[in-house]
Amino acid sequence: MEFEWRDLAFHREIGSAIDALDGPHFWARLTRVLERHIGFDSWVALRFARDAPPLVCAEQAMPDGKVDLMFQDYLAALYQLDPFYLAAFEQRASGFYTLADVAPDNFRMTEYYQRYFRKNIIGDEVHFNVVIDGNHTMGFSLGNRRRYGEREIALLTLFSPWVLALMQQRLRYEDFGAGRHDTHAAGSARPDFPARFGALTEKSGRAELTAREIEVAMLTLSGFSSRAIAEKLSISFETVRAHKKHIYAKLGIGSQSELFAMFYEPGRTEVDTSS
Repeated sequence: MEFEWRDLAFHREIGSAIDALDGPHFWARLTRVLERHIGFDSWVALRFARDAPPLVCAEQAMPDGKVDLMFQDYLAALYQLDPFYLAAFEQRASGFYTLADVAPDNFRMTEYYQRYFRKNIIGDEVHFNVVIDGNHTMGFSLGNRRRYGEREIALLTLFSPWVLALMQQRLRYEDFGAGRHDTHAAGSARPDFPARFGALTEKSGRAELTAREIEVAMLTLSGFSSRAIAEKLSISFETVRAHKKHIYAKLGIGSQSELFAMFYEPGRTEVDTSS
């Protein structure tokens, strides 16, 4: 069997990543291997939890050494609208996923896409996901200012077996307890949006949102069209429309932008309970 020098270099690079499995530079080594063959502009490794904000394992440093404020917004609340986060717990399977694989049909029309994704990631994203247990997964995402090409997706798909295998082995060396991860997490528990919406409706004298209405509201913010929501929840299209009408009436709003503001923007989500 004959090898070209590029083949030999590639195997040496993978060896260096394996050698770093139990050390602090594993994720940087892994990205170095991949960036020799795939063009990407940002990366992050994190643990998703079903009922808590993500914990960051490692991330690409900002060029000026400053904190990425937009990423802090993601960790604080916007992760709940992330297609990769949602897919991690819906599909419950380790694997390699492209944005096209998981994005809802109206994703590019959402406030999340316009205010966060397009500004922070801009073009495209791919995600390696490893299931830890029923409530946790570990993800490794590569963001790009442009769309990934067919050749790049093919290479990432080809690389995915050994990338996922390395991530699986890395699990035993990741510290998911207290420590450096807490500096990235916005809170110790998932934000209680049902309680927040309840406080908003109570203050306005309107009825609280039902559990199904909150579910429809979150799916809407995530980018699911009314027809996609109907299919996902096994209800009729007209029922979804009725839920949306009730949501807007109870919250006293008239657009998805206003719903998004109640979901996240501090100035609109905090409720004065002193009166």
